[in-house]
Amino acid sequence: MKQAWVQIIPWDKELAIAALEAGADALVLAPGDTAKARELGRVTTVAEDGDLIPGRDVIVMEIKSKEDEARAARVPTEAMLLLEMRDWTIIPLENLLARRDRLMVTVGSADEARTMLGVLEKGVHGVLIAGADPQAARAIIAQVHACAPPLELLTATVSRVEPSGMGDRVCIDTCSTMSQGEGMLVGNTSSAFFLVHAETQENPYVAARPFRVNASAVHAYLLRPDNQTSYLSDLRTGDTVMVVNSQGVTRPAHIGRCKTESRPMLLVFAEVEGREISVYLQNAETINLTRPDGTPISVSRLQPGDQVLVKLETGGRHFGMAIDEKLQEN
Repeated sequence: MKQAWVQIIPWDKELAIAALEAGADALVLAPGDTAKARELGRVTTVAEDGDLIPGRDVIVMEIKSKEDEARAARVPTEAMLLLEMRDWTIIPLENLLARRDRLMVTVGSADEARTMLGVLEKGVHGVLIAGADPQAARAIIAQVHACAPPLELLTATVSRVEPSGMGDRVCIDTCSTMSQGEGMLVGNTSSAFFLVHAETQENPYVAARPFRVNASAVHAYLLRPDNQTSYLSDLRTGDTVMVVNSQGVTRPAHIGRCKTESRPMLLVFAEVEGREISVYLQNAETINLTRPDGTPISVSRLQPGDQVLVKLETGGRHFGMAIDEKLQEN
């Protein structure tokens, strides 16, 4: 997820409150102001007395020349490189983005933020909002957090559905509500994910649980923000997950609770682009995959020939991070 930091120098309580309420990822403060920010709420601070220390964790550089670009390229990748672009030249930024990921840029408007978040398609890691009033800061923060490009979802055809005995399945309960067409991407392998629909549907047996995705078995992979994966068994309260809709549009959500319980399971196979892919799901009428039109289809009624949305990946994974290697998972 892209980061939105807000600079509050000199101290401005109204701006700090707006930034906190809008979900700013960090506040950049003058020395001595960290305590003032923490009186308002818990937030990461960038200050001499803060969580991230300027000059050590965050390196600020102004880019005015090719020599400045060369110096910036030598900054260790462990530090966050924060650029101040006097003339908003895109080429130096593209050159640096090609070499590193931990790169942020100072912006003063929504238009500037939009440009920086789209450079070289992947965009900068985040932006520092400087010189904005509280209303503008709220708008830019919302734009930053919603800027992830849509995922490419494919249509797969169900080939078979097999009862598979008992298994330990995981329900992901989030702090957000989801709507029809939304869910999470889950799969038996790290290269193929099914869009498992949130429990938004009413039925005669149980009320809707629109905050919940009844995901899969404990071994399954969940696709998370920034193209990372986690085993369902590793998820914990407070973790950030990725909600995806049928158009591939994503947004973050936070886990409020994970429930692991022994339940009867189904093994669903589907074919897409010449591959057979699979996912375990609980055998219950409240569990749904997602049709291409965004409507849910219950696994209890799933038949060969039905079409569902999936996401394919290439390469492998190392501790959840995508790596370029040859990998076969069956």
